[in-house]
Amino acid sequence: MSKIINNEEKKALKKLKELSKKIKYHNDLYHAKDSPEINDKKYDDLIKENNLLEKKFPHLILKNSPNKIIGSKPLQKFKKSKHILPMLSLQNAFSEDDIMEFVQRIEKFLNLKYLDIEFISEPKIDGLSINLFYYKGELEIARTRGDGYEGEDVTKNILTINDIPKKLKNNNIPKEVEIRGEIFLNKHDFIKLNDKLNEKEKFSNPRNAAAGSLRQLDPEITRKRPLKFIAHGLGKNSNKYIKLSDYYSDLKLWGIPINKLFKISYSINEMIDYFNKINNERNNILYDIDGIVYKLNDLNFQNRLGFVGKNPRWAIALKFSSEKSITKITKINYQVGKTGAITPVARLNPVNIGGVIVSNATLHNFDEINKKDIREEDIVEIQRAGDVIPQIIKVLKKGNPRKEKISIPIKCPSCGSKTFKDPDEAVVRCNNEFNCKDQLIGKLEHFISKKAMNIEGFGKKQVKLFWDLNIIKNYVDIYKIQNHKNKIINMEGWGETSYNNLIQSCKKSKKVSFEKFIFSLSIRHVGETISKILAKEFIKPKNLTNNNLEVFLSNIDGIGPKVLNSINKYFKNYENIKIIEQLEDILEIDEFKKIITKSIFNNKNIVFTGKLITLSRDEAKQKAQKLGAKILSSVSKNTDFLIYGENPGSKFKAAKDLNINMINEKEWIKKIS
Repeated sequence: MSKIINNEEKKALKKLKELSKKIKYHNDLYHAKDSPEINDKKYDDLIKENNLLEKKFPHLILKNSPNKIIGSKPLQKFKKSKHILPMLSLQNAFSEDDIMEFVQRIEKFLNLKYLDIEFISEPKIDGLSINLFYYKGELEIARTRGDGYEGEDVTKNILTINDIPKKLKNNNIPKEVEIRGEIFLNKHDFIKLNDKLNEKEKFSNPRNAAAGSLRQLDPEITRKRPLKFIAHGLGKNSNKYIKLSDYYSDLKLWGIPINKLFKISYSINEMIDYFNKINNERNNILYDIDGIVYKLNDLNFQNRLGFVGKNPRWAIALKFSSEKSITKITKINYQVGKTGAITPVARLNPVNIGGVIVSNATLHNFDEINKKDIREEDIVEIQRAGDVIPQIIKVLKKGNPRKEKISIPIKCPSCGSKTFKDPDEAVVRCNNEFNCKDQLIGKLEHFISKKAMNIEGFGKKQVKLFWDLNIIKNYVDIYKIQNHKNKIINMEGWGETSYNNLIQSCKKSKKVSFEKFIFSLSIRHVGETISKILAKEFIKPKNLTNNNLEVFLSNIDGIGPKVLNSINKYFKNYENIKIIEQLEDILEIDEFKKIITKSIFNNKNIVFTGKLITLSRDEAKQKAQKLGAKILSSVSKNTDFLIYGENPGSKFKAAKDLNINMINEKEWIKKIS
């Protein structure tokens, strides 16, 4: 924690400590002792007050901040329970162009024309997601979404909801089925419920009321709340459905409510028309909605498409218009990221948008600033769509007198090095990749983050604090923090307990997968997907420092020239090699687990060439990888199979000259079926 410099900060720190103590007290009553003293709204108000202070004074955030203790994991008061199939989240769209891109990606992956595709369009209910598991027609367990893999067992409370049958009606009932849907309150029921509560107990909106009502420890309280349920998804199931609409038909027969507003759309125009129609009628709909969900109707297509990260490729949510507000730009300055990107950021007079206090907005890049002619002292319209960073839409009133245009920095605002701009990028970058302070701090922040090494309780503030105190300057120093014990425990806001917790988190993070380790290194252009490709190719960390790295990488499918150049540059730096070798001695890095199958293509090198007719190139590669094959981009003596389509070109001739096994698309599909 930084040194307190004025009375306002002293008061803020005192208040943060009071709030932390209060919130912990009420957490213990609510989760451990099952005897809450305050209602959900009052508790939410404490959290909001804490969050506003943390936002205003980020350098004062406590080690035991409520935000570091409470996350999206299942609540402790309910037993945790794993979903059979993951219950993941939807990608958000905000425009018609986003929907067109979504459809085009599907067409490309499936190698189809749009006429072959049907979408189910339905309103996105603003409620609490639930997963109902029925075995032989009887409700066995009900789980909240939780973190997507593990939720809260709320079966007793779910059984009190009239819309959810304990036993499915006897019509084509599968042996096992996970029925996904939304728990919610109708608007008028929400008003009636709030009218019965005293001012302190009232809920802020129907979604909070639904969530609070379902998460009651006493099911009788839940029973008295008029909760509703609508099904919208399918997890594990024993029936072999061809289309999602067939499943919806069975849901009605089983006595499970579905959305009466759902519609099958056959074109992008129909999808957008549906969006506009529902958007115009949303005030008349009985429950709160915040957008439209589009899902492929064909379940075979859904299975073929699969997932990217935590989002299905076959579904998307088009959100209704974002919340907007008007404010003034007080200052425009620059942030330097871990890859050297220099991003202009507008500092704003704080404004409330949808319950969130916004004081900063991204300006994306300098082309964006020039296009919109944004300057300091201008009055602007800003928007916050979903969870994205607030952005400036347009200038409403120019400053008087008008400030000068913001110029592109020729020197890095962090280290003073020259800046550069790639011809095919809009981003300006610092050239000092390995010695720029802000880049190095950004890399450290990325290294300890959840998706990388996942060191709990080690945040951006700690990184900056320890950097300023010369405790950490590189990744290895993170695992030598114990050498600075006396300095740390004597700092304000720290102590023996906080120090020990941090040391334990560092120790816990030492066991890591190879792909996460690669991702943690902040190599430019190497995200989670490329990290996995590299881990699969290199198998173990020691291969990263291969002297023939450039030749080795050039033949890996999915590694383009930009990525190749970036990786080569990273591993030609002696300091990077030295740090990796030291980390190998400190960490337990799991080698990449090869896929083992009985397929003749398992652990074989495959090259695709020519135009494939039945499958897209992307789907063909995905199928080969599932069989344990390694995809190469060019033919060599190491190639085991060449899979070819129409007009195969030079790769076909090269494979023939090298006497490599060649299989046409039709034969290959037979072999993998």
